[in-house]
Amino acid sequence: MSLINKEVADFSVQAYQDDEFKTVTKEDIKGKWSVFFFYPADFTFVCPTELEDLQNTYDKFKEAGCEIFSVSTDTHFVHKAWHDHSERIAKLTYPMLADPTHALSRDFEVLIEADGIAERGTFIVNPDCKIVAYEVNSGNVGRNADELLRKLQACQFVAEHGDEVCPAKWQPGADTLKPSLDLVGAL
Repeated sequence: MSLINKEVADFSVQAYQDDEFKTVTKEDIKGKWSVFFFYPADFTFVCPTELEDLQNTYDKFKEAGCEIFSVSTDTHFVHKAWHDHSERIAKLTYPMLADPTHALSRDFEVLIEADGIAERGTFIVNPDCKIVAYEVNSGNVGRNADELLRKLQACQFVAEHGDEVCPAKWQPGADTLKPSLDLVGAL
């Protein structure tokens, strides 16, 4: 079953950001674009490369009016320990959400029950708290922040210009498509 247009359930989780612990709730994502970036666990191998890649493009996400939330089933204390221990993770300035109760992982349907960890799931959530794009990768395949940013920008464009669609490899400023009734009938 698709998660497109599924509204994110109410949640309240602990987070680590900017050397502080804080609470993040559904209220914090209302009215804004968000990316929920699930990864299996702290102190692993592929995860720090992905999280660092996200950090390297974080300013572009912020310019696009989007907050990034990395999420694992580790606690906020483990996030802090990893931040203090890893050169790559020490660079992170976006919130690292803790999901030890698996509430978020279950809601986004990425929990691997047998292992108690999340799949590599990436979700773009619109200001109405609805999932508008997502992908789930195998645990041993890393993701690309530049492609995620492109997808976010395409989702934002389509939300603003509902009668236009973005073709493959679309970039901001590039031509879009306007479906005609003839074309829609051919689909």
